[in-house]
Amino acid sequence: MDTLPNMISITPGAEREHLRSLLLLLNPDAQPLWGKMTPQQMVEHMADQITWTNGKQTCTCSRTPEEAEKVRQRMIYTDAELPKNIVSGTLPSEYVYPNIATAVDAIMNELADFDTHYQQSNVKEMHPGFGLMNHNEWIIWHNKHFTHHLKQFGVIE
Repeated sequence: MDTLPNMISITPGAEREHLRSLLLLLNPDAQPLWGKMTPQQMVEHMADQITWTNGKQTCTCSRTPEEAEKVRQRMIYTDAELPKNIVSGTLPSEYVYPNIATAVDAIMNELADFDTHYQQSNVKEMHPGFGLMNHNEWIIWHNKHFTHHLKQFGVIE
């Protein structure tokens, strides 16, 4: 399972360009349908999250390997969507990038680095709740995560 109906895909090529075009539709003043993020905070959050999967940042998992495996199976290998209003830390008080377009460029660059990182064989990176994940698992997770946030701002249904 790589994508579900109405799910965004981070696959290089036309699908990634589609993702880029959707992100660029965001109005900086748009109000989320849920949650407290601004559109730019959301885009910057997604760019940052990719750095945890392309080898630039590392973390530890907060669960035992057995617990992480159960959660990973449920969140990666089922149609389960991310619940609304998940809070994962505090929102930054300042933006990293000068505008959404620059933050979208950062996402695209981080995704390109993600592609390069997984050209190595048997690479796995840690998810803080799901444990070590391989390339395909990260693709599924990014697809679900991006879909969740684009729905949050009404860019997709």
